[in-house]
Amino acid sequence: MPEPIQNRYDFVFFCDVKNGNPNGDPDAGNLPRIDPDTSQGIISDVCIKRKIRNYVDLIKGEAIDDPDVSEGELGYKIYVQESAVLNERNRKAYVHYNLTPQAKKLPKKVEDQIKVTKFMCDNFYDIRAFGAVMTTGVNCGQVRGPVQLCFGESIDPVVPLEMSITRMAATEAKEDKDNKTMGRKQYVPYGLYRIEGFVSASLAEKSGFCQADLDLLWEALMNMFENDRSAARGLMTSRELIVFKHESKFGNAPAHRLFDLVHVDKADPKNQVAREFGDYTITIDEGKLPQGVETPTRSEERRVGKECRS
Repeated sequence: MPEPIQNRYDFVFFCDVKNGNPNGDPDAGNLPRIDPDTSQGIISDVCIKRKIRNYVDLIKGEAIDDPDVSEGELGYKIYVQESAVLNERNRKAYVHYNLTPQAKKLPKKVEDQIKVTKFMCDNFYDIRAFGAVMTTGVNCGQVRGPVQLCFGESIDPVVPLEMSITRMAATEAKEDKDNKTMGRKQYVPYGLYRIEGFVSASLAEKSGFCQADLDLLWEALMNMFENDRSAARGLMTSRELIVFKHESKFGNAPAHRLFDLVHVDKADPKNQVAREFGDYTITIDEGKLPQGVETPTRSEERRVGKECRS
């Protein structure tokens, strides 16, 4: 079994959108999410996790019906997917160990309880990373994931806009040829979003999250938009990933102190309206890094999360 990670990590991730909707709000007619007090754009944590799951599923390509991993190995199936029936996924652990599930109850023996939960962690990447509550009809316990994200917030206020669009084709032959149904498209002209996150080594021990899993997380963040295009999201791009690595398992400094070292400023202070990534500069006060914390250099060769998988 690969060894779980031994260091704590905190990270700051930047992505941007141009003429698209990065995260629609169903409570507001699917307009881009915003903070009503500041008008800053918002991307929810679960939105980013969904894109990470999609990337891992695309790259690893492990179907739910593929063979389960052997003892001491880790699989890359995805637990939370579109149209997934979670109880059927939970049942796989009981079938693997020839156990009979009881409605909403864990197995009576503690060793069997540990087995079914560990099976789910070993086989499903997103459970190892993000955790899961598996206490529904077929109970496999709960796992607290080592990887957690905050909401993304745009650096500047964004202006959610709508435009009307028309349909040229008819649905049925009897429909009036001049009937051009009107629709709506929601977008923001431009927004640079900052997302902060954490990777806990102590929780990684419990889920089995290892260095290969961590490398895949960085890779997913930097590449997750490239094969997830849609007309609604416009041009979304992963721009920069800054990782703070702690020497110790429990961390050498509070996360907020590290996040405060990352600054975003206008490249031209006179330019009040940003319309591209080049309108900003991102800097790190590396001279103020606490003892026991390091961050990789930001050159193209060493940037964490290589862009464009070979």
